[in-house]
Amino acid sequence: MKNCLDLYGSSTNTIQIKPNYYTMRFKFAKYSLAILLLFSSVDIIAQRRDIPTWSAQIGLGTNLPSKSGFVDAYPAQSLNFPTVNLGVQRMFTRSLGARLDYGFNRFKSEDDLQEFKVNYSRINTQLVYNPSEFLSFLPQELQLIGHTGPGYSIATPLGNLDVNKQSYLNFNLGIELHYFINRKVNLYTDISYIYGFSSLDDYDPELLGLGAFNGSMLNVTVGVSIALSGCYYCE
Repeated sequence: MKNCLDLYGSSTNTIQIKPNYYTMRFKFAKYSLAILLLFSSVDIIAQRRDIPTWSAQIGLGTNLPSKSGFVDAYPAQSLNFPTVNLGVQRMFTRSLGARLDYGFNRFKSEDDLQEFKVNYSRINTQLVYNPSEFLSFLPQELQLIGHTGPGYSIATPLGNLDVNKQSYLNFNLGIELHYFINRKVNLYTDISYIYGFSSLDDYDPELLGLGAFNGSMLNVTVGVSIALSGCYYCE
């Protein structure tokens, strides 16, 4: 009988102890989560970067027009100079913004073919996305920026080939790496692909299509971005 009572008493004590044990575990988990969130917040604040509201970009580089944009017998050189890009950008938040930009490209025929030169111009409105604050592996002075949006292209052959002038819609997709010198000025490299929504006319003979370009293009530029209105998104 006594043993039964002792066993009963032990069971009662166990039942009383268990709630305290789980309560302690819950409090420990709660405090651990609070500490984790605190350190995470400190890390996020430490990663906040200088992001100007208004900025202007100017870039200089090279262009690679697609071979499929020319008549088969008369393509342009694979690598051409110059490419000039001019843009104005407005950030609405620390990560999202918009850009209006203009691009000028000059390319010419391959050396052993009938000579031509083409001025290719475009204008695009683009969405800008800056995910740099979420990329903790990037040094503080670097930012990675993506941009994309529709536009309009005009390809004008020079000389007496202006009859082959082409115009069509395009879509620009690009990525930039920025190095911030200070809050006002940063250097950047941009790689952009401008897809042309068009197809070349049929020319018979093909010489009649000399200098005509209805195609896509790859741009690689380096440039400078300048803050225009102060650094409203600076920390």
